[in-house]
Amino acid sequence: MTTRTRLLDPAVGRAMSALSAAAKKGLGDPALAELVVIRASQLNHCAFCLDMHLAIAREYGVSEEQLGLLAAWDEAEEVFDERERAALALTEAVTVLTEGFVPDEVYERAAKHFDEARLAHLIGLVVAINNWNRVMVGRRIPPGGYTP
Repeated sequence: MTTRTRLLDPAVGRAMSALSAAAKKGLGDPALAELVVIRASQLNHCAFCLDMHLAIAREYGVSEEQLGLLAAWDEAEEVFDERERAALALTEAVTVLTEGFVPDEVYERAAKHFDEARLAHLIGLVVAINNWNRVMVGRRIPPGGYTP
């Protein structure tokens, strides 16, 4: 594997970074934001993003129990509250789009826990991390390059 020093055109990278930052800020819950980006990164098999966001999640106080069980969040009912579970279900639905759309029940579940603005930021965050996952996986960027 070769080292790639330029992932994206600088203007595109700045735009993607701005989207990520705005979505996280608007969601208003940095720990939940990290759970969301980690779950999407797991689904997309992005080792670089997993490595980075696991470190950031720990900085925000996300528990090792949550990090360890995140891949099976839907079976770990005692570990994730209903708001987190709704966000994670929406994350999976937007990331995978197996039915070609987000099922109504998944969207409605999230809408019960997030007002319109926060829901828009949550979806924006999922879109942003999916973009980053595709860049990092597409460019074959290995984990280990992130330093807090």
